[in-house]
Parts: sequence; structure tokens; C-alpha cells
Amino acid sequence: MNLRLRDVHSLKEKRSVIRPILEGAHRRFGVSVAEVGHQDSLRQATLGLAAVSGDHGHAAEVMDRVERFVWSFPEIEVLSAERNWMEA
Repeated sequence: MNLRLRDVHSLKEKRSVIRPILEGAHRRFGVSVAEVGHQDSLRQATLGLAAVSGDHGHAAEVMDRVERFVWSFPEIEVLSAERNWMEA
């Protein structure tokens, strides 16, 4: 997910906006999540998320809920979200 952050003036402020998203997504939905791009940019962030499931439908449902969770943060704007599926 590519995000734009509003009213961020330092990397410390950026981390204080991103951290609740990362921790909340992991704790509430059991996904792995990390900031994977734009780490040195004040106004942008790229998050990578991963979910493992034996059922494609369940994984899609979890990712839908995670996306809604991220959209709920007023300090950010979601610019884009892309999904890739891997099957064993």
C-alpha cells in the first residue's frame, strides 16, 4: 500500500503515524506488516502486508479488513493498493 501522510514535519512524526497502523494491523488481523519503501520520505510510506491461509477467500477477506483499517486513519491518504497471490 502506498500512503501519503498529512501534516508530518519530521521522520519522528512519521514513525508516530505509521507505528499504530503497523502494530494495529498485526495485532487485530494477524498479518505480517512492515514499512518497505519511502523510509526516508516525510510525506510518503509504502507498507507491505502478508497473510497466510489455506483458503483464498479467507485471505482476501482478511486483506479487505486490513485495507479498511488502514483507510480509517485520518492522518493518511491511501494512494494505491496492490495484491499478489502465491499458491503452493
